[in-house]
Amino acid sequence: MILRSDEYDDLPTADGAMRTHWFRPAGEGRFPGLVLYSEIYQVTDPIRRLAAFFAGHGYVVAVPEVYHDYEAPGTVLRYDAEGTARGNDLKFTKPVAGFDADATRVIGALLVHPACSGRVGTIGVCLGGHLAYRAALDPRVSAAALFYPTDIHSGTLGAGRSDDSLARMAELQAETLFVFGRQDPHVPFAGREAIRARLEAVGARYEWHEVNAQHAFLRDEGPRYDPALFVAATGWALALFDRVLRD
Repeated sequence: MILRSDEYDDLPTADGAMRTHWFRPAGEGRFPGLVLYSEIYQVTDPIRRLAAFFAGHGYVVAVPEVYHDYEAPGTVLRYDAEGTARGNDLKFTKPVAGFDADATRVIGALLVHPACSGRVGTIGVCLGGHLAYRAALDPRVSAAALFYPTDIHSGTLGAGRSDDSLARMAELQAETLFVFGRQDPHVPFAGREAIRARLEAVGARYEWHEVNAQHAFLRDEGPRYDPALFVAATGWALALFDRVLRD
């Protein structure tokens, strides 16, 4: 499928423009929409390739720059010590309310995109997995694929390191997919158990996978990339989105 991957909009927000990158089939038609949330590094080349992957399966994908209120439009943090430190610092500097307001804004923009069918899901990796989960608390979202989402179990996202993500799980109407690496130190066994226990307690509709992999095993750059698990895990996500978001 031929794609458009050269488009972006600077969406107005209360904290400045939020650059949002668009990936979509080039042909005519209307397609389900996905909001794809990045790692702490913003819209890197691996994130762009992941967005293109889903667009190539017939989705309109919006990828917002999550730190737009702290970094200039188009800023990409490097996968090095300096970039990691900056990304982690901003993760605990930005208020959770700011992340939530951004989600409301980008979901709204996706819904009115001329190529979007009006059905919306979210997807994210690492920090983005947590943000995709919080975005899925919006009743306009029907499905969410969450890959090794950080800080849900610890409640430490945002300024003050005190989020309410687990507490709000009873609001979750979207069907969700959770995928974790068992060797991921950022979400240890006890943390995974806490998330799953809460899902069961609220009667959530969810699918759960734990695989033998490190953190960031989907990132097709660096030593932790696992191509075989990439195929399996993205297949689970596509199965969810194809079933829930297509008529």
